[in-house]
Amino acid sequence: MKGIILSGGLGTRLRPITSVVSKQLLPVYDKPMIYYPLSILLSAGIKDIILVSNEHSLPMFKELFGNGSRIGVNMEYVLQPKPEGIAQSFILTEHLIKDDYVTLILGDNIFHTTSSLSDVLSLRNKCSLFGYQVSNPSQYGVAVFDKNGKLTEIQEKPSTPPSNIAITGLYMYDSTVVERAKALKPSKRGELEITDLSNSYISEGSAHLYTLNGAWLDMGSPEGLLQASNYVQTIQDRQGVKIGCLEEIAHINKMIGASELQSAYEFHKGTEYGEHIKKILYKHYEDTKKEYSKVIAIRGY
Repeated sequence: MKGIILSGGLGTRLRPITSVVSKQLLPVYDKPMIYYPLSILLSAGIKDIILVSNEHSLPMFKELFGNGSRIGVNMEYVLQPKPEGIAQSFILTEHLIKDDYVTLILGDNIFHTTSSLSDVLSLRNKCSLFGYQVSNPSQYGVAVFDKNGKLTEIQEKPSTPPSNIAITGLYMYDSTVVERAKALKPSKRGELEITDLSNSYISEGSAHLYTLNGAWLDMGSPEGLLQASNYVQTIQDRQGVKIGCLEEIAHINKMIGASELQSAYEFHKGTEYGEHIKKILYKHYEDTKKEYSKVIAIRGY
């Protein structure tokens, strides 16, 4: 499974704050925006990550993540010369996708859900889409169902929405996605639309729609950015968790060990993020001691 984070575009809805910095590097409470979609791919156990972005932003992402080894992944970077639609991502990354399945997540989406995405992705459906109930469906791609509740189509920003289930910025496709993307015709706005791509799977009955629980937020506007920051702060303060902590998720999924945690702690020392990693590191050592004690007891030393 390959993972793609699309972090292109010019962030026009967030100007002037995106005039000199990538939207996905803006702070969402205590972490860069890009941490949140990346954390979803890590949570699903995806180790091959492709970050697609523009010429201005790619060097900053490379400086932030390097080759990805500090969080236990293989990070590749692909240039998107001009934003020509979400579906363009698959054409640009064809040489890396090859014959593999791929999960695409938008770089300005935050998911905090109780749904097990790793379970869904392990099913290897030809197409897995993720819906979310919203109060303003006309602003999104909206799921259309028949009388038996079967997904029949996605309509893009309909004036009269056929349902209140929006299609989120998280998609999983099989390797035929590249050829499907190449076969798309640009829309009226000159883009290769992800809705058209998904509909190609739906029309042949090979798409599955899963409804997400929890929170899904689009951080591409000033109000969305503020809402996401407030949400992250509220959950973290009340529950004592850290949403989007890459090192923690990588450690849980056995992508990194104590040495990487120690390095992360030293780098973030003196911050709340660093203190959180310190707690994870202590717990790791405590768990290691307990496991070692069990081995000693079993062997009778």
